[in-house]
Amino acid sequence: MTTSAELTSLLARVDAVIVDLDGTMADTMGDFSAALNRMLSELALPAIAAAEIERMVGKGSEHLIRSVLNHVLGQISFAHVAIKTEALFPAAWASYQRHYLDINGSCSAVYPGVVQGLEALRGAGLPLACLTNKPVAFAVPLLQAKGLEGYFGKVFGGDSFERKKPDPLPLVRTCEALGTAPARTLMLGDSSNDAQAARAAGCPVVLVTYGYNHGQPVRGVDADGFVDSLAELAGLPRQ
Repeated sequence: MTTSAELTSLLARVDAVIVDLDGTMADTMGDFSAALNRMLSELALPAIAAAEIERMVGKGSEHLIRSVLNHVLGQISFAHVAIKTEALFPAAWASYQRHYLDINGSCSAVYPGVVQGLEALRGAGLPLACLTNKPVAFAVPLLQAKGLEGYFGKVFGGDSFERKKPDPLPLVRTCEALGTAPARTLMLGDSSNDAQAARAAGCPVVLVTYGYNHGQPVRGVDADGFVDSLAELAGLPRQ
């Protein structure tokens, strides 16, 4: 685990912080499960377990829906799964958007320690941006519903830029919006997507240990530090 001294040293070297949403600030697996299973029911397809969904989350809604369709169709038949997925995708995407907006935030919760961590970062005078692969039309209402929107001067989603994390472009553009250099902009996330994007963009990165990392141990990811709670950022003086 990253020590308080190491976190203090890291924060002293940054001018702003970019924070991921799903799996970092909010446990949204209930929202994903409810919306996706409503979508599957509407398409007359079998339901999918939350444990399966968790391994698919993190690369944007389009990727999530295709992964779910591939998984469910593959259980029914091994023949022409990719073709069937693409044929169903337009209807699935429309259904998913409708259901997700309907339940957005109702089956999710802010992780313990998040508010304390955000308060600490704001108290240290660090501008904050939220950068998620979730569509911005989903992200903003969720932040509002959970009382987190006020911490962020900028909110960007998976459809805000031409590419999504783990591509570095969203981090580079977010740094530009913040007016900070990537080398002095910390990425707080929960998965290899965040870490890979940060490394490629030149940003330092700290990962939480409780989020969604495609079913893989997060401590195996190349990062500058790990925290069990964002509350570990509270009370850390800037050098």
